[in-house]
Amino acid sequence: MTSAVVPASAPVKSRYPRALPRFAAISVGFMVLVILEGALVRATGSGAGCGNHWPLCNGDFFPHHPRLTTLIEYTHRSMTGICTTLIAVLIGWTFLARPRGDRARRAVVWSGTLLITEALLGALLVKGGYVENNASNMRVVMQCIHFTNTMLLLAAITLTWWWLSSHPQPTVVINAQTRAAAWFALVATLFVGGAGSIAALADTLFPPTSLHGAFLQDFAAHVPLLVRMRWLHPASALIALGTAIWLALQLRSTLGRLVLALICAQLILGATDVVLLAPTWMQILHLLGADAYWMALVVACATVLAPLPLSTTEQAPMLDPS
Repeated sequence: MTSAVVPASAPVKSRYPRALPRFAAISVGFMVLVILEGALVRATGSGAGCGNHWPLCNGDFFPHHPRLTTLIEYTHRSMTGICTTLIAVLIGWTFLARPRGDRARRAVVWSGTLLITEALLGALLVKGGYVENNASNMRVVMQCIHFTNTMLLLAAITLTWWWLSSHPQPTVVINAQTRAAAWFALVATLFVGGAGSIAALADTLFPPTSLHGAFLQDFAAHVPLLVRMRWLHPASALIALGTAIWLALQLRSTLGRLVLALICAQLILGATDVVLLAPTWMQILHLLGADAYWMALVVACATVLAPLPLSTTEQAPMLDPS
């Protein structure tokens, strides 16, 4: 079997060498804030704060005499609108600054496409009544689909920023094993995210009173399916993180070390979340760590699955028989 050692590649010249990557970074950061605020909507049961109306709030553009749940839901919708504007500007700016066929163009188009599906899924949650205390199996399905789309959207925006920033490609040995590990880490982490959204929803609708009681709930026959699926999150996380650790060690770079550090942080945050019986603030902090880890993992896997093309002045990749 042969493997290629891919050296650093020359950065792509842009018409806006600094301003555009910084704007992309702002868009990524604001997207994370929208995700965290969405978690607050779910944790506080504010999904129906604007009633069965979308995109208006209780039939109005500005809510009148709003309750706390209305303020939380309206804030989330308002932030989503700002994020939509940022991504729309980012799409136009990227197409203006980057040449035809540039990978940043493809990533930002995916960002726009996934943003549209994100909005439609959010509307379906509201119009379908899959909010507040709804514990139906259909809400579980919708929750997984919605969160998976959110992760893919965050991945697309992150890659847009990364490729606009023209970071040098770290030297990494690319072979069948590293490619397989990268794909498995990405797919497994998507599954972990979906399972995590289920666990968070279960903790919100059926809050455990003790750590021992929570473990008994996970395997009790009389509890809702939502609660009995809660164990999938930690179990799948161990498998996904194990693969990500192996991949990060193969990178042997600052990026690989960052992935390892964020994995350690997530293990600590996840354990703390369980021990403290998942209070709202801890769920949001755990989600923030998960978002940071997901972004780092996406970039790390991109260096393996989609390495930057070599410039004409560089040597071809060396073949390393192994």
